[in-house]
This record gives sequence, structure tokens and C-alpha cells, in this order.
Amino acid sequence: MSVAIVLADDHPFIRSGVESALANSGFAIVAAVATGAEALSAIARHDPAIAVLDVSMPEGNGIEVLRALRARGDDRAVVLLTANLEDGELLAALEHGVNGIVQKDSGIDELIDTLRATQAGKRRIPPELLARATRVRTAHATSPLKRLTSREADLAAMVAEGLRNREIGERLKLSEGAVKFALHAVFRKLAVSTRTELALMLQRQGRE
Repeated sequence: MSVAIVLADDHPFIRSGVESALANSGFAIVAAVATGAEALSAIARHDPAIAVLDVSMPEGNGIEVLRALRARGDDRAVVLLTANLEDGELLAALEHGVNGIVQKDSGIDELIDTLRATQAGKRRIPPELLARATRVRTAHATSPLKRLTSREADLAAMVAEGLRNREIGERLKLSEGAVKFALHAVFRKLAVSTRTELALMLQRQGRE
């Protein structure tokens, strides 16, 4: 019996290519979707053993879907597909328990090997990504951002993206008042007074 997979990628040729490549591999794609929102819906509907998610797609990228799954106690295997993984995305993926990461230029054999490893309960992350994560963590060990809770760090990142309080509240399931209160706490911890100063601090930390 094939292992059920939900695949989410906003490029149709990636979806069709992966579906074709997995034929007779022991894995079967039960749903192939284009957005993060559709991925969450398909996962809830089909209950796959593994979710394969593009890191960059609309309505919730792969890491946001991973975060949402873990937040509701869903520990199913998640494999991320990526063409270019930023440092912050890499750390977030590892923090939220990603089971595998496949770089899109590595070929279909790497994806199949990763799927087999995760199905067997193993974690498969490219060694160079693990090494980079270690370097980034070391560099950020004394960062003022370490003063933030995980939720506050998420909020700060959304501010840096240019989201307003209402939009942040929708993502974090908080009222605008709660977002405003939490943002004041972030400002106080980081010794900044405006959203612009906060965004510039995050940009500097990302370059260091």
C-alpha cells in the first residue's frame, strides 16, 4: 500500500513533475495544491502520512503551514521544498520540527530518499544546512532578539514585513488591542520606539 502524501507548490510543473517522478515509488500524492491555505485544508481532509510543502507559496508558505500544524499538536512528517532558504526560515523550520528539507536543485532521487527516511521516523536535513544553522545560532547568541519570546519574535518579523496590527492579529489570532500591547513589550525589550527602528534592527541582525 502506498504512503499518502499531500503536495503543496504554487508551480504547476513542479507538482506534475513530482507526481510523475513518484509513480511506482511507494508514495502516492492524494492531493496536489498551490497555496498554504489549501495545504492545511487538504491535510485535514486526507490525513496524509507526509506533507511536502514549498517554502515559497501564497496564502501561507511552507514554514507557516508547518508552524500551524505543530501549534495544533500535529506531528506528522513534513518535508520542505526550497530553492533558496533564508537563515531565519531555516532556523524557524528546525525550531518547529521539520522532518526533511529538499533543495529543488538536488533532483528527484533526493526527494524520494528523504521521503523514505521520514517515513522511517528519521530526520533528513542536508549537512550544509545544519552547519549553517549552527553558525547562525552562534552569531545570534548575543543578539537582543534573544530577549523575545517565540510569539514576540513572530510579531516582530511581521512588523518587519510591513504588516499592520489588524493583519498581524489575523495571522496570530489576536485582537488588535492584544497586538498593540504585545508590540509595546517588544519595543521595550529591544529599546526601540517605532516600527521602522524595529524593522531596521531585524534587517541588521539578518545580515550579521
